Amino acid sequence: MSVTHDIQPRRRIAGNLREAGLPPWYADRRDAGRKLAELLSDYAHRDDVVVLGLARGGVPVAYEVAIQLGAALDGLVVRKVGAPQQPELAMGAVASGGVRLMNQAVIDSWGIGEAAVGTAIRKAEAELAQRERSYRAESPEVDLSGRTAIVVDDGVATGASMEAAVQAVRARRAQTVVVGVPAASTAAAEHLSEIADVFVCAVVSNAFWAVSQAYVNFGQVSDDEVRSCLKSAREATTATVGAG
Repeated sequence: MSVTHDIQPRRRIAGNLREAGLPPWYADRRDAGRKLAELLSDYAHRDDVVVLGLARGGVPVAYEVAIQLGAALDGLVVRKVGAPQQPELAMGAVASGGVRLMNQAVIDSWGIGEAAVGTAIRKAEAELAQRERSYRAESPEVDLSGRTAIVVDDGVATGASMEAAVQAVRARRAQTVVVGVPAASTAAAEHLSEIADVFVCAVVSNAFWAVSQAYVNFGQVSDDEVRSCLKSAREATTATVGAG
């Protein structure tokens, strides 16, 4: 059963709350994308819609969404800014277009100095730039001005990367920002429903603290797979336009 809760005007959580039980809920990212696409069917076959997958893990999910909706697909690069000596701990995120989103509470609680924060940001931005160059060689950035952007990831536990992505998409003048994910923690869902125009999620759970929980197969997504998804979606879009 799919239900919709109105959080604020033009904002919602659309969740598949049918006794989801404990994770995992999906075989793999492609399976998650196909199920998420069902909840996004209102956006099918609309010329103004663009699907954006957070690279790398969100792109295979976004590919399935774009194919089912008949929409264009693009990648969106967001990089975590790891804390010194504890790189898995995110003290912020950077995204395309110069977006920086830092968690001051983490920085303060770990006593991270200004110089160390600056070094970590520069490292993350250098990695972001390299990855963007890799993807853009064959896939130019899609113009979002005045369009509806559906931003997709493979799940959100804290929501930091997705928040940075939303800021990046707004900076590119998208008219409407839709966040779509297969799974989210309750806290992340509540926060993202406040910053996106529309938030759509298949499963919202209190028992969700790592994205890998949602999947039976959570293998790493390679840059080659990202490029392949973007290329295949572009070819599908071209074929559809040509047939029309």
